[in-house]
Amino acid sequence: MIISKVKKDSNYVLCYTRIPQENLIYSTKLAYSMHIAYSEEGVRFHELNHNSGVLFAKATENDNGTLNSKSLKNPYIFYLADGTFGIIAVRTVADGENDEQSKGKVLLFTSADLLQYKEIGLIDLKGNTYVSDVNCQYDDDKKVYVICWSDENGNYYKNFITDITSINSASIPEKVEAFVIEPVKAEIEGIVPRNIISISQEVAHHLICKLTVPTNEKIKVTESVCVTSENELKAVKATAIYSDGTTSMKNVDWNVAEIDWNKPGTYKIAGKVHQDHYEFPIVESSADPCIGKWNGKYYFIATNDADNNHTLYMREADNISGLLGAEEVLILDSSTYEDIGGLLWAPEFHIIEGDLYIFHGATTGEFFYEESHVMKLRRGGNPMIAADWSRPQRVVKKDGNYLCEAGKTISLDMTCFELKGEYYVVWSQRKFLPEDLGAWLYIAKVDPKEPWKLISDPVILSKPDYGWANNNVFVDEGPFVLIRDEKLFLTFASALIDATYVVGLLCADKDADLLDPASWTKSNYPLLTSRSVSGEYGPGHNSYVIDDDGTVWNAYHARLGIDGSRSSGLRRVHFDIDGYPVLDLTEDKDLNQELANVTIDIIVK
Repeated sequence: MIISKVKKDSNYVLCYTRIPQENLIYSTKLAYSMHIAYSEEGVRFHELNHNSGVLFAKATENDNGTLNSKSLKNPYIFYLADGTFGIIAVRTVADGENDEQSKGKVLLFTSADLLQYKEIGLIDLKGNTYVSDVNCQYDDDKKVYVICWSDENGNYYKNFITDITSINSASIPEKVEAFVIEPVKAEIEGIVPRNIISISQEVAHHLICKLTVPTNEKIKVTESVCVTSENELKAVKATAIYSDGTTSMKNVDWNVAEIDWNKPGTYKIAGKVHQDHYEFPIVESSADPCIGKWNGKYYFIATNDADNNHTLYMREADNISGLLGAEEVLILDSSTYEDIGGLLWAPEFHIIEGDLYIFHGATTGEFFYEESHVMKLRRGGNPMIAADWSRPQRVVKKDGNYLCEAGKTISLDMTCFELKGEYYVVWSQRKFLPEDLGAWLYIAKVDPKEPWKLISDPVILSKPDYGWANNNVFVDEGPFVLIRDEKLFLTFASALIDATYVVGLLCADKDADLLDPASWTKSNYPLLTSRSVSGEYGPGHNSYVIDDDGTVWNAYHARLGIDGSRSSGLRRVHFDIDGYPVLDLTEDKDLNQELANVTIDIIVK
């Protein structure tokens, strides 16, 4: 029996997994996830999302809180009765081998758009052998789902289930003839193809726009404008239009040499769309970068890998580009205070009720004593003078006790944000004893008068439950918040700080209860990986700054080469068709230089 769902339609999606490569290139935890490719005619398929997975199986949790990594094989996309999508797959342990918990069962997901997925759970097929392959179709005549599967011994079965989300209600398996999923050929690196499904134009457009980096296709400027001065002309911007229909406003360097501002008339002038150039890296051996704006100046601070994290240096400039060549000034080192040793990590600027603070990690000596700290700039102080910063305060819970028990649990990468007059902190916390639970993200409210003091109990926001987050080590860390329109975006870093490091995303509505984990949605796949931008490996621990023009910039670290040092980079943040951040829009895609030269009629009155 041949299983095929290809219709004579104009849009198709192919799902597949990949052949694993070397651990730092594309490990089993990444390869054994569902990838998707797109085709207009069902023959020539183009990979989406940089040929990276979009659907990962969640880890399972043990009684002691530790996590068990899971992967998936042989995914199969099908239509649910309501016209949305179901994905059925064989769940495995991390390396793709048989999963004892999944014996006689298959894993089910649902999705409305093949972008966001809900893991329903394991469907019990009532078999006593491991499932080898699986597919599923909905029989519209009989109003039942038919699950066909094979086991490790080469036997083939089918089950019927009326409500597929009722995972324990499948019928007893019946033996059937062998099935074969229609073979697919696609020129995609490492592909292990599965099935093709036809999709609507609307779903196809959304997939392409969300999983393909947009490119600048047009530049528009107004035909003419009335101005009375050069300053007014500087406010006239160009609109960059991208392949997904999104736009971005750009400054223009106008040539005003031929304008006589004292002589009324119409002048046709030329200009060039402006683009700030930030070649990676902007600062070498510099990780977890943060750029802040304070009293009209910009400041840069980062983890200093050049001296094994014993110092925090700052830079100051009138604009972001000026930070690249600015002088570095020492603000804190591991000998300033007796209780502040090495591992000065992840410093961040935050303005709280008009005061400037630096949140950072520090330790009394060893790694297992790393804790989140906060230091404050004195009123009227100069950020570039170390003496104007207070002694770092170790973060405490609402009962006054320290956030973590020294030597057993560490905290780091604490960030802060304000919403509707209330201040929140999010941080990474890792319990080592009696069991290493990995690093999880927590959220709580803080006292704005003393922001090192929590005023609510910590709430778990995220655990490293996807393969991209527990690749080599179970870690969620480096959170930072970007608030835009009605959404709150919290990006975070996951996995080991090597070439497998990535940036994930949590999202919540601004009106939601942010202390309720149910208010947050985690994307099933990361926003930024080693496959996002050529030559940049292990991108992660990013932060955001908004410049004077309203442009949002992403400061992040990555490695120039797999074994390169962690170094800082800077890239404009674009926003996709849904208003979500795009972190991999490189300068060449951001502005097509062939379109950069523009003209305009200037009417001087």
